[in-house]
Amino acid sequence: MIRLDIFSDPVCPWCFIGKANLDRALAAAPDHPFVIQWHPFQLNPDMPPEGMDKRAYLEAKMGGKDRLAAVHERLREVARTAGVALDPDKPKRIPNTLDAHRLIHWAGIEGRQMAVVSALFSAYWTGGRDIGQPEVLADIADACGMDRAATLRLLASDADADDLRARDADARQKGVNAVPTFLIAQQYVVSGAQPPEVWAQVIDELKAQE
Repeated sequence: MIRLDIFSDPVCPWCFIGKANLDRALAAAPDHPFVIQWHPFQLNPDMPPEGMDKRAYLEAKMGGKDRLAAVHERLREVARTAGVALDPDKPKRIPNTLDAHRLIHWAGIEGRQMAVVSALFSAYWTGGRDIGQPEVLADIADACGMDRAATLRLLASDADADDLRARDADARQKGVNAVPTFLIAQQYVVSGAQPPEVWAQVIDELKAQE
């Protein structure tokens, strides 16, 4: 088997689209060689713990309403092509995603990481839920077979927070400066929301090498 390390953030729409494209390629090649692990990368590491109004934050960051509208329209177009139910206007808040990354980490320990990552993307981009809220994260954990009460207790603590921050910083130091970023076999980097055809080619090449 071959490691596929994925650096992403649940509030990154391109990460959602990139995962959907990868999922399609993996479903078409059930004998693929990948063992997948998700890693933290906060798009907005300085976001306040309570989050911010999404539209106001993005308009300020991107240079106004017109620029944001153009970016959102592009997202809708790409999402439709990828078959992803993504409405960039659905979420009203941008959360601090450290707790979401902590949940992804704990899900990995329990072998439920893919399910939790999928649920986080769907909750935020399809349901418009605030995934910075402990109750929302606990609901997601529960729906994915994790212990809801234990998740709430962990979220109320600082468990693994420093470790997740350190892993995020380490990724940046090693050259990850945008997401999604995919690291294949700890050697080859694929950046961006690549279409399923690219992943199909990667899988074919890896299987040929075997």
